[in-house]
Amino acid sequence: MPAVRIVLSFFATTALVQAAPLSVTVTDAAGKPLADAVVMLEPATGKAPVKPLPDVEISQAKRQFNPRVTLITVGTKVAFPNFDTVRHHVYSFSQAKTFELKLYAGVPAAPVVFDKPGLAVLGCNIHDRMAAWVVVADTPWFARTAVDGTARIDGAPAGAYRLASWHPGLPANSAPLVQNLQLGGGEQRETVQLAVDAAP
Repeated sequence: MPAVRIVLSFFATTALVQAAPLSVTVTDAAGKPLADAVVMLEPATGKAPVKPLPDVEISQAKRQFNPRVTLITVGTKVAFPNFDTVRHHVYSFSQAKTFELKLYAGVPAAPVVFDKPGLAVLGCNIHDRMAAWVVVADTPWFARTAVDGTARIDGAPAGAYRLASWHPGLPANSAPLVQNLQLGGGEQRETVQLAVDAAP
């Protein structure tokens, strides 16, 4: 199977104490922007305080999950409303979160709490073509790329970080690509290349 190369390029200007916003652009080898790539800044040492996000929805309509990729923090509650005329059976057997919402229509009584960091792959036990991903971040500095392949991370203090990046085009169960990054002391330009198996 051929491979697609994802090129991650980012540019940051930094102040003495707090770094300027980190801008990220994700493209494939042909220079085409890639949406739904996830980038997360994790402190090289220690851990930054993380709060759950306000409640999030991943809906089902036209036998598809929307959004396809959801980026949240640990402890966030996610609701799964079904707007289709057929019932769905939503599940995840991922290490980050294992749950089942058995055949239902409308809105389940209680949201699902994603209480561990990592990647949860969602499916429907009735409709095999339905798939989505929930990335649970254990850092307050994260972003998902838009349709133009760009993302922006604000508010990270100057210092040493690990930049973790992930895209749904990666092979199943692939860990995010991680590289060291120093924010602070002027301007910085770096490029990361990530090989991804092309899915049919």
